Amino acid sequence: MSENLSIAFIGLGVMGGPMAGHLARAGYSVTAYNRSAARAAKWREVWAAERLKVGFGATPAQAAQGADIVFTCVGNDDDVRQIVFGADGVLGAMAEGSLLVDHTTTSADLARELDGACAAKGIGFVDAPVSGGEAGAVNGKLAIMCGGSADDLARAEPVMDAYAKAIVHVGPAGAGQTAKMANQMCIAGVLAGLSEAVRLAEAAGLDLDKTYEAISGGAAQSWQMDNRWATMTRNEFDFGFAIDWMRKDLGYALAEARRLGLAAPVTALVDQFYADVQAAGGGRKDTSALVTRLPRRISEEG
Repeated sequence: MSENLSIAFIGLGVMGGPMAGHLARAGYSVTAYNRSAARAAKWREVWAAERLKVGFGATPAQAAQGADIVFTCVGNDDDVRQIVFGADGVLGAMAEGSLLVDHTTTSADLARELDGACAAKGIGFVDAPVSGGEAGAVNGKLAIMCGGSADDLARAEPVMDAYAKAIVHVGPAGAGQTAKMANQMCIAGVLAGLSEAVRLAEAAGLDLDKTYEAISGGAAQSWQMDNRWATMTRNEFDFGFAIDWMRKDLGYALAEARRLGLAAPVTALVDQFYADVQAAGGGRKDTSALVTRLPRRISEEG
């Protein structure tokens, strides 16, 4: 089936570049597009070194021409609107019966807007934000939360398997984005607690490796603890998921909570903590850099 499907992949960033590569390795005919010519050139070199056959379009529309499925993975709502609805957007080039899958983390409102616009042209749509970070994209182990019809997901799922660890159909259009909001709210809360725990252990003069060993085997264990405790204690943050992007995602989550008449005080508080780190110049650091907002106290006993 991979030999018969034509795929367009729009957006070759930290996540999209590896994902497009997995599709090419799986045998799909892939045509890519990226706004930054320098980044596109980087991926040309990477894929050429692997002898992967990936074509490139000069515009999103050119990349999408004749594609059975178009994947998008860009920055935010405005970026998606430009890529989809712009003068050289993919929607104008897509044929009736094709499928648009958006991996960007966006607002649920945009997902529903895209679903309506696609339906009007006889095009399927799935909102499919991902979780797992750069490592998940590189290793093909992403968790994908999907909104849309069961029929549209059934068409997309075998293709997304090329870079997925888990694919879950959450509900209708917008449900995937709302699930991703819940995901980001959980991460933000966990990192806030983890930051305070690291500083407590430091101030008490505990052996930080032993402390991790002691608490990670119990109810406090989490992906963030397993993957970020050590780097947080070493003050290493030049990797991973940027705080700028987390604040964008938390903004969507807080807006959706307001729309639903809900309070989200913990998320709102951690969002402001992240704003403090941004103001101190940490916007491009990994989300675990939240710990830098808390002053380090070294125990005199330690």
